[in-house]
Amino acid sequence: MASEPARAPCRPRISVVIPALDEAAQVGAAVACVRDADEVLVADGGSRDRTRAVAEAAGARVLASPRGRGVQLALGAAQATGDWLVFLHADTVLEAGWKEALARLPAAVVGGAYRFAIGSRGAGFRVVEWGVAARCAVLRLPYGDQALFARRTAYGNVGGFRPFPLMEDVDFVCRLRRAGRLALLRPRAVTSPRRWQRHGLVGATLRNWWLLAQYTAGRRPEDLARLYDSPGSLTLEVRP
Repeated sequence: MASEPARAPCRPRISVVIPALDEAAQVGAAVACVRDADEVLVADGGSRDRTRAVAEAAGARVLASPRGRGVQLALGAAQATGDWLVFLHADTVLEAGWKEALARLPAAVVGGAYRFAIGSRGAGFRVVEWGVAARCAVLRLPYGDQALFARRTAYGNVGGFRPFPLMEDVDFVCRLRRAGRLALLRPRAVTSPRRWQRHGLVGATLRNWWLLAQYTAGRRPEDLARLYDSPGSLTLEVRP
């Protein structure tokens, strides 16, 4: 009796979730870079500009959400249908090959992130990128601007994103890495330089480390969010 031909392995479905708030100038590029995903969902936190229209025109399904990145990410994940969930910031684009790199991961990997890059020239930005790479290697702590991803099963097992207005990414990664191996994929997540342009290279970096230290010491994310949004907090104007 002839044996049946081997069945090709099922390709994992990939859903991309993009939280957005007043990101009309950026969200179109973010959606376009992941157009080959099985679905792209933009969780809009009440934008007053054309974010929703731009996202829909680029091919995303737009969800109305209460404001707050943790809430928006959780809503998008709850609506997503993929085996892999990718969480992409609205001011970040993924390089070509992002999908293939994700699909090739072994079963032991439960999640991870992409390599971090800043979309601007200048030696100072390259130093920031090196620092992020060192943090990922030593602390196993990628941030949300690196396009975090997780298997749907692992995401559910660790409780998903909590409704934090800040540090939702750190909180999630710390729980996810206890569930299994994390991977740092070679394609880059290229993020907008606007944070560093606004606060300066040194100021933005110190701000991030200070916030992380405060969170680790037990400060509430809600308190840190108010400090983060306050004008002039930890601003050192040192530019590339």
